[in-house]
Amino acid sequence: MNTTNTAPLSRRVSNAISYSDVMDALYKGLNDFARAPLFGLFFGGFYAIGGYALLMLLEYYRTVWLILPLALGFPLIGPFVAAGLYEVSRRLERKEPLNWPAILAVVWNQSRREMGWMAFSVLFIFWIWIYQIRLLLALFMGYAGFSLEAGWQGILANPNAYSFFAVGTAAGAALAAVLFCTTVVSMPLLLDKSVDFITAIIASWRSTLENIGPMIFFGIIVAALSFIGIGALFLGLFLVLPVLGHATWHLYRKLSPRV
Repeated sequence: MNTTNTAPLSRRVSNAISYSDVMDALYKGLNDFARAPLFGLFFGGFYAIGGYALLMLLEYYRTVWLILPLALGFPLIGPFVAAGLYEVSRRLERKEPLNWPAILAVVWNQSRREMGWMAFSVLFIFWIWIYQIRLLLALFMGYAGFSLEAGWQGILANPNAYSFFAVGTAAGAALAAVLFCTTVVSMPLLLDKSVDFITAIIASWRSTLENIGPMIFFGIIVAALSFIGIGALFLGLFLVLPVLGHATWHLYRKLSPRV
């Protein structure tokens, strides 16, 4: 592990990590999935099945063009599912038995504690993402953008399409960065320690900023694997999201934020 710090230890919230630590966390996440595949497939299935349900709903309302922004944001709104994956990794790490009632009880209990406030925060950011897409459609495509029968083909035929995608990508990347910094450490921290969600969010931001290079690297990997999972007709989410969930736990353990 890289121990080179740019700030005095007393001011740091987390340990310093390196790019190799990120790769090691991913390896351990894959290993956890291999050791407890049924749990991973169960929790990952919520995302994959939810993605199909979302697609059918949009098709029913003739707004299939919204599937891309919704699909990109959809994997980020499952803090309760993530809690189950973190608990599986925690039990494997401590060599504790894995059983369905205990792990599902953790997920249920977290929904009634500070994790519920985290879910509200994540959903708030998600809705900002959805409404900014609608706003950009109105600005660049006109009001017809909300009732396009031809879906994405109609959008691409618009002369402002490239401007729409450029601004939308920049805005989406900014929101994704905010969401990543807010949740990457805070959610496993809430499971691991008895802290309030504000303290957890502050620790998450500080841990990310203190290890900005490796954390950006991890964020890029998360985004790339999520794209692959969604591109495979959501089937890839059965595998991608459990591995990323387990990996996030191990990255959190390497950071070991002090709160």
